[in-house]
Amino acid sequence: MSTHLAVCAAYEAEVLALAEALIERPSVSPQDHGCQELLLARLARCGFEVERMRFGEVDNFWATHGEGGSAGSPEQLIFAGHTDVVPAGPLADWISPPFEPTIRDGNLYGRGAADMKSSLAAMVVAAERFVANHPHHPGTLAFLVTSDEEADAVDGTVRVVKALRERGVELRCCVVGEPSSTERLGDVVRIGRRGSLGGTAKVAGVQGHVAYPHQAVNPIHSAAAALHALAGACWDEGDRDFPPTTFQVSNIHAGTGAANVIPGELECRFNFRFNPRQTPARLQAEVARAFTNAGADCTIEWRLSGMPFITRGGALIAAAKRAISAVSGIDTQTSTSGGTSDGRFIAPAGAQVVELGPVNDTIHKVNERIAVADLGPLARMYEHIAELLLLPTT
Repeated sequence: MSTHLAVCAAYEAEVLALAEALIERPSVSPQDHGCQELLLARLARCGFEVERMRFGEVDNFWATHGEGGSAGSPEQLIFAGHTDVVPAGPLADWISPPFEPTIRDGNLYGRGAADMKSSLAAMVVAAERFVANHPHHPGTLAFLVTSDEEADAVDGTVRVVKALRERGVELRCCVVGEPSSTERLGDVVRIGRRGSLGGTAKVAGVQGHVAYPHQAVNPIHSAAAALHALAGACWDEGDRDFPPTTFQVSNIHAGTGAANVIPGELECRFNFRFNPRQTPARLQAEVARAFTNAGADCTIEWRLSGMPFITRGGALIAAAKRAISAVSGIDTQTSTSGGTSDGRFIAPAGAQVVELGPVNDTIHKVNERIAVADLGPLARMYEHIAELLLLPTT
């Protein structure tokens, strides 16, 4: 492990400089603001063939080095990630401007520091070092990068994967740089995720004066009963691979703003994170039943953002565990918890998918940050995964 530690120290400054350059670009989803051009220039200089793949207003790219392995072999590794970030939130709550990378108390602060510009920087440095050391490596090292992960995710990775499959490109092993770690870098890798099903319910009522409720129909009352039943339901207990299915209400709006008016309509938004024990059709039917039982005059629009996916066994998980152990001495744990990721578009193409990235305790929050000391080890973990998968004697 001492050799790995020496390498990590050498990589830290390189990853930090690139991460800072990415953070200072305000790439609020789905904008990229030049992040990808910065990455593409670095990859092109070390011999990657780069392809810009813009769909709609979304920037994406696919970059490859090497000529692929034999059919069905694991001799391909894709580094996948996103350059877009969520909005900064209240600027007054940040201890330093969100798009001015700042180092304080050993941490790099800035929007995207953990989710996931540092991962992208570490991946690029890892690829540069790997190619420099093994210019004629077997197989293919690739990048799949989008700027549409934090927003609608309709013109990003899903479109790139579709285009690649249409031209016959196989996707075999993919490391997504999502912040998977919980307390220490590498303590958790995600090997799958629950599905995400969102709904918007519009409940019709009859507007009227609060003093004459018999002349009106209050949609809040029926919606409240339906949502109470749904929020209190136990959907399942999960299984050995997935946590239980959950239901959460994220937004409710009704009323004119006046205190003495019964509203004529209510709109609410909710979301299921569901495991393979559920189907979208069953969940949709249960929601419709709850609103019907509550007497609500309701229409519901649905959006399925992704189905559950999981990688069980295989060369990629083994390589990730071995790389983490070699670099940090951690016996990493596998998990399917958390939100969605672009792995949901890559896994159905037949790829093994692992998510490995920084500690996630500050993602999407004000004062997002990553420990500077984690930057070098993260790059070395990525590089060692490439060595284990692409170099047959490693």
